[in-house]
Amino acid sequence: MQNKVELTSMVTVLNRVRKDGFTTDFRVTEDGLCALATNETFKPEQLQIVNFYRFEGETNPDDMAILYVVETNTGLKGTISDAYGLYSDETIESFMKQVQDLGKNLDRSGR
Repeated sequence: MQNKVELTSMVTVLNRVRKDGFTTDFRVTEDGLCALATNETFKPEQLQIVNFYRFEGETNPDDMAILYVVETNTGLKGTISDAYGLYSDETIESFMKQVQDLGKNLDRSGR
């Protein structure tokens, strides 16, 4: 039996996904999702959300965040984070809602 890794903090999860090759930092601009290092910009249909993680602050439940793990149609892999709930950035939230595949509704039947 494998030891279960507890992923409790954003730093822990971020370190883990970076080891898996998701090393690009992204931000949302008016043109789309922009890779900070290269300034490449991607539209929602050019992305897939591979996974996402929600975090709640230890001292204040209002300190919630979400980390999106994404891959572009060019193979660029990375992350973007946002506050979650009351303090979320409307621009990021709106853009990420447009991305088609949230990774939870995959048709695993092979159809």
